[in-house]
Amino acid sequence: MFILYAILIGLIVGSVLGGRASALGSIRFRWAPLILIGFLAQVVLFSEAVAERVGDAGPVLYVVSTLMVGAAVVRNIRIPGMALIVLGAASNMAAILANDGFMPAAPEALAALGKSAPTIYSNSAVVAQPALELLTDRFALPRWLPLANVYSLGDVLIGVGVIALIVITMVGARQGRGLGGPAASPESGSSPSPIDPHVAPGAGVH
Repeated sequence: MFILYAILIGLIVGSVLGGRASALGSIRFRWAPLILIGFLAQVVLFSEAVAERVGDAGPVLYVVSTLMVGAAVVRNIRIPGMALIVLGAASNMAAILANDGFMPAAPEALAALGKSAPTIYSNSAVVAQPALELLTDRFALPRWLPLANVYSLGDVLIGVGVIALIVITMVGARQGRGLGGPAASPESGSSPSPIDPHVAPGAGVH
């Protein structure tokens, strides 16, 4: 749920800076179906009916679905803000792989939210001595926030990247720039002509 707050903050900041939310529809995101499939797979995997029965296949399915999403994110790394998202996702994946397909959650972070270790399969788990502890879910959102949950440094990087992507896209549209590069100068009145047919090839070149 951490990313939902990042989206909300991005929209607010982008609007305050005079950006246009409609510009977000212009983002050319490649391999988008891969992300959808990966997220839908996790929704099914973590549903109670499946989580109670998945057993040892759970961590493998979780890693595979996460890698699917990660592959699509890396494919779009040239979009503003996406590099931070890739770095955060890589941080989380490193912690998950180092802990046998689970993201360790600090007991004190869960306690701050009034939660305890899950009793059925979950991507989160309490581990006595987690590997790469610095990258695990060591923090908790304020309990009074809706959908509050634990989060990691990787989640913070992903959140900052999402905010940057939204704000840059919204404000760039207001300034006449798209994600593909700067637009023609508004003072020119029109885009430059590609070639003047009355100028001989090579004229003016020394």
